[in-house]
Amino acid sequence: MGRKPKGEEGRLHNRLAVLRAERRLTRQQLADSIGVNYQTVGYLERGDYSPSLELAFRLSEFFGLPIEAIFAREPFTPMSEQVYAEAE
Repeated sequence: MGRKPKGEEGRLHNRLAVLRAERRLTRQQLADSIGVNYQTVGYLERGDYSPSLELAFRLSEFFGLPIEAIFAREPFTPMSEQVYAEAE
């Protein structure tokens, strides 16, 4: 696993919970698929830990998305804002 973030400036934001929910996966199912403990998935989702580069790549490959679509240094814009802003 990665390192523990230090304060807000070291925090890595992610969309793991949203991606997992979209695919109707439990933390255990995701963990089994990427080869980690289910608690690791929880730590990552809450931002308690930043993933190692290797784990970030495994998640990217699992979801079929670029790493920057899953993790970011700045908070993500809510999906509803992105979807409805494009419709206008």
